[in-house]
Amino acid sequence: MATPLSADKLLKALRDEGLHVVEHRSWRTNNRNHKGPWGPTHGVMIHHTVTSGTSSSVELCYNGHSALPGPLCHGVIAKDGTVYLVGNGRANHAGLGDDDVLRAVIAEKALPPDNEANTDGNRHFYGFECVNLGDGKDPWPAAQLLAIERASAAVCRAHGWSERSVIGHLEWQPGKVDPRGFSMNGMRGRVAKRLGGAPDGPSDPPPRPTYEPFPGSAFFKVGRNSAIVTAMGKRLVAEDCGRYTVGPGPAWSEADRKSYAAWQRKLGYTGGDADGIPGKTSWDRLKVPNV
Repeated sequence: MATPLSADKLLKALRDEGLHVVEHRSWRTNNRNHKGPWGPTHGVMIHHTVTSGTSSSVELCYNGHSALPGPLCHGVIAKDGTVYLVGNGRANHAGLGDDDVLRAVIAEKALPPDNEANTDGNRHFYGFECVNLGDGKDPWPAAQLLAIERASAAVCRAHGWSERSVIGHLEWQPGKVDPRGFSMNGMRGRVAKRLGGAPDGPSDPPPRPTYEPFPGSAFFKVGRNSAIVTAMGKRLVAEDCGRYTVGPGPAWSEADRKSYAAWQRKLGYTGGDADGIPGKTSWDRLKVPNV
């Protein structure tokens, strides 16, 4: 049993293990804690995304989709070994699984067959989605497998767990096949060997970008409260596109939409292309300072 790592502790653990980690958008507050408890934590679960492409996979895991809201994991592991943090707290990744498996993970014993789906896994497992089509043909580059090993070991080391606390989705929920293309027993062997030594040491954090990366159009919706919205509003005012009577402030509002629509029209967009919802091209040209 363990208290979940804070965002800072998770980030430090991953970087101390030698991983290149990217903090994606507002990952520190992106969670499903309002839908159920998060913790105590007992292990790490590995998945494949059934997608290709880093950017689209990271956005999907951050936002989720209509049938399954995001975040869909805590970190996305790209084919080049970069880890993108997308969630901090409860995430929609594990679903219901076998209580016998959970007991084995807690006791750090060999896993029994998973033949029931009666226990909430989102409460108890950190989740890493690894970019792979999951068709048994899409390759697993050495850099990606090393990152899976490091990420798993990082969380285990932070909690004092052994490699027995690392499982695949296919070992938790009947019918699941992920991760497909490598052996979880083999991965646990790699994690065990790594835990037997010292961590590789912190990787250098990437420099902060000058401008705020485009957070995706779905980010801009009623209920969004973020410093990014404030920074955007200030830039719109500076471009003489502000349509605010108060603000701008952190809560996305109709005034933000009208102001952004003015910016889109200033760039030459018309009709539905000037609806006030940011797109990547217009966002990049606005040059919102990184917050």
